[in-house]
Amino acid sequence: MDFLFPLLILALLVPMFFGIRKQKREAEKVSTMQESLKVGDAVVTTSGLYGTIVDLDETTVDLEIAEDVVTTWLRQAIREVRADEATVEETTEATDAPVVEEAVEQTETRLTKD
Repeated sequence: MDFLFPLLILALLVPMFFGIRKQKREAEKVSTMQESLKVGDAVVTTSGLYGTIVDLDETTVDLEIAEDVVTTWLRQAIREVRADEATVEETTEATDAPVVEEAVEQTETRLTKD
């Protein structure tokens, strides 16, 4: 009975210790990603905005979010670097189902049915 209390404390502290380690590892990974940003990277901000990096300095990133529309963000606002669009297109083409052609009569019937 004397060793039950220390065991209980240990059982509560071990998961907390591993949780803190995981959180530190994730923060370090995000920090490394934000330091390795370069012009031309397609990124997503923490608020969900998609853009392409057009200029960088130590604390800010200029993102082109539409043609000739450039906004300035803190580096810490960059959540992830997106994969190249060519790679994404190849992946989606491989997983897309074949397109089935539909006759005009079938389309008209489908659209007019109530």
